[in-house]
Amino acid sequence: MAHTYATDVLVAGAGPVGLTAAVELRRRGISCRIVDRLPARLPFAKAVGIQPRTLELWDRMGLVRAVMEAAVPMRGQLAYVNGVEQLRIDFRLPPEVPYGFAALPQYETERILDEFLARFGTAVERGTELVSFAQDADGVTSRLLTPSGAQEEVRTRFLVGCDGAHSIVRKGLGLSYEGGAFPEEYMLADVQVDWDLPHEYAVRSMHLGADGAVDDLLVCIPLPGRGRYRVSMRVPPELSAAQQADAVSDGVAHGLQSGRAPGLPDVQTVLDRLAPRPATASGIRWASVFRISHRIVDRYADGRVFVAGDAAHIHPPTGAQGMNTGIQDAWNLAWKLALAVDGRAHPGLLESYDTERRPVGEEVVGRTVRHAAAGVQADPDDPETVMLREAQLLVAYRGSPIVDAPGEGPGPRPGDRAPDCGGLTGQIAAYPLRLYDLLRDRGHVLLVYGSGPWTDELARTARESSAGRMEACVIVAPDAAADTTDTTGLPAYRDTGGEFARLYAVDRPTVLVIRPDGYLAARLTPPDPGQLAAHLKATFAPGPQE
Repeated sequence: MAHTYATDVLVAGAGPVGLTAAVELRRRGISCRIVDRLPARLPFAKAVGIQPRTLELWDRMGLVRAVMEAAVPMRGQLAYVNGVEQLRIDFRLPPEVPYGFAALPQYETERILDEFLARFGTAVERGTELVSFAQDADGVTSRLLTPSGAQEEVRTRFLVGCDGAHSIVRKGLGLSYEGGAFPEEYMLADVQVDWDLPHEYAVRSMHLGADGAVDDLLVCIPLPGRGRYRVSMRVPPELSAAQQADAVSDGVAHGLQSGRAPGLPDVQTVLDRLAPRPATASGIRWASVFRISHRIVDRYADGRVFVAGDAAHIHPPTGAQGMNTGIQDAWNLAWKLALAVDGRAHPGLLESYDTERRPVGEEVVGRTVRHAAAGVQADPDDPETVMLREAQLLVAYRGSPIVDAPGEGPGPRPGDRAPDCGGLTGQIAAYPLRLYDLLRDRGHVLLVYGSGPWTDELARTARESSAGRMEACVIVAPDAAADTTDTTGLPAYRDTGGEFARLYAVDRPTVLVIRPDGYLAARLTPPDPGQLAAHLKATFAPGPQE
């Protein structure tokens, strides 16, 4: 049996969640291996919705351009009941949000992440399955089954389970996975639909029975390509896979099922029955029957082993929340693991992964279950709030042990997402920059609004308290003296249009700590190096600068 200690983190599962974890570890110089039991990527358009918040994270990662060039925009949704249009929702967001909603087949998302990961010299080890693991105080010993049938024992510091609804990692930890399954079964297919509806809109067509309940359903999500959609609909009895699904060994009936796959005639039959316009299906690429469950683990971590994505939570696909939530799980965890591997993490930093992400998972599971029954349009909140929540722009970590108390006042508070803004000008570029341009490909960033004799001390405190892991930028007001950007010795930008001051509600010297995942960790007004040092102690372990 081979025996190796050559890597810091083992990631099990090479879907979008596992690939995100691996990329973020490798971007930070952490060695990792990523394994997947499947011999190749599945050519299935399972998860297709890309939320604006995910695009913001991919911007910071440096791969958003590849996604935008491959995806199709999602402009809104058309809702029909018994053939009559009931609602047209346009997916409008505030102008400072840099990205809209998009759709991209999961296999394309995986391809883009896979190719990006290869830039760091790491490839997915396909056909390699995690079969068991054991952890102790110093690390994790995992047993892998390789494509040749041989077994390999791998010693790592940490193990991350991104291995789906039937997760070996979750089972190995003995985590509970409470919830249940919906009785309905659905057909899922990737087809071309010829009709006169606008392609960049999702279509939801329902039929209500005499009792007012939904007894038939068609949902069409646009995909790249002329007239292509991922369509989902109720399963006719002859295609039911319920018996096979109920017989799964772990009792989790979720995802694509075995048995006879639907064909083009099955899809056309439903279109004839529910399409709000005359429609013809053609060019079917794949189809399957799938089941939906709603479950969440009791904790996201145990010692040196973590779960993320479907391994931690599953729920209805309403609102395209699942993959996006899992990607944010992976990002939240990866930057913390990187600090831990390098010995720069506060002892309690990794515990904040469960503290921050499990409440998000619980909220998503509960909300998608409600929306699956009544539709997003039945949400009681105002439309703007609903849209921001569906875009995952309202996810926040207030109350986390690694962010300061939010306090009172306008603008984003500690724990909130750090919004983007435009109109930042420097001394060299002839065009204005956005705040996210300054944050791209950086870790922790100290934003200093205003400048003064305390600026250099703040930057020095940030470097020393983070062992050199925090960079600093200065942003000055539109009416600041012309030479202000020359005097700090730090990168400095002018808030030419006042957009930063407006969105962050700053009108006096203020310090903002932005985390690697784009959340505000601290807001200090007035700037105080002592308070900054005290805040950073919750994240970083003391140590010499690198």
